[in-house]
Amino acid sequence: MKAKSSCVMGVDRRTACLSLLFAATAGCAQAGGSKIVAGAISWPNFKAAFLDPSGRIIDNGNGGISHSEGQGYGMALALRGGDQAAFDTIFRWSEANLANRDTGLYAWRYDPRQPNPVGDQNNASDGDIFIAWALADAARKWKNPSYASRSAEIRRAIRSSLVLERYGRSLLLPGVQGFVKPDAVTLNPAYFIWPALDAFRLLDGDAVWGKVIADSEAIASASRFGPLHLPTDWIDISGPAIVSPASGRPARFGFDAIRVPLYAKSGRRTSLLAPVANFWQAYVGKGKPIPAWIDVESGEEAPYALSSGGMAVASRTLGLQEPLDLSADYYAAVLQMLARFLP
Repeated sequence: MKAKSSCVMGVDRRTACLSLLFAATAGCAQAGGSKIVAGAISWPNFKAAFLDPSGRIIDNGNGGISHSEGQGYGMALALRGGDQAAFDTIFRWSEANLANRDTGLYAWRYDPRQPNPVGDQNNASDGDIFIAWALADAARKWKNPSYASRSAEIRRAIRSSLVLERYGRSLLLPGVQGFVKPDAVTLNPAYFIWPALDAFRLLDGDAVWGKVIADSEAIASASRFGPLHLPTDWIDISGPAIVSPASGRPARFGFDAIRVPLYAKSGRRTSLLAPVANFWQAYVGKGKPIPAWIDVESGEEAPYALSSGGMAVASRTLGLQEPLDLSADYYAAVLQMLARFLP
């Protein structure tokens, strides 16, 4: 994968979904099918709406493509739903269609509209992390040593291929290719999936993951920009103590960074929650809709409110009543499910 497409990977997919995220949650058909999302936030409803019988989790807000992160989400949610048959189906599809035997990781994107659905072999580390985490938990739950073995392989690949030693820190890269420049390394704070990394440390030891976790925590703590001290979707590390919004990208607390408080809450990193909680509470306290994104430098706000998925994350963060109905949009529904079912 070229560096340009690696960088686009983390931004354009979200941008393509923006117009859908704030739409009403009813009446949106799944791409390539006739199923409609309906009912409560639950694994059976999510499965019915977004899981193709082949095992592919469908991103209906982006032309019906699939992602390694979506496969990882699907596995984690099937696990928490006690659905081993669906878990196996999702895992087998991911192995057959996304697994890169050269790296031990997973291609980040599958587009059934293309002659070669996996034209880009670069990975996305959040997808790899979620899949490895789900496999490790499933190995314990369902007593399946093959899950444990594959999880260990992926964890080794993450540690060897995606952790870069630079500026005195262990940097967890978003992907193998495209994020390292001569003067900076681009990271995504939403890829610091704390409960998964903590599970990896318990499995592999502090010598393997301790510094990665500690340095990621320090980077996340430093990723507080502008007068509101909010993280941005992407950041640049350009020195031992130099963290800034990523060059060439909008300086927004937006559709990636909304997962920062989600994983912080799940991973008991309460100090990382405070700035976001304060930002959201200011709107809730005034009875105003929370904007879907804000530019941390200019203060420009999205002209539309958080999706029901975003509100599920905000509600978990603030201890409020979450939205009750599952969204018709893939990414909003994922956020709702993760907010409900993550530890």
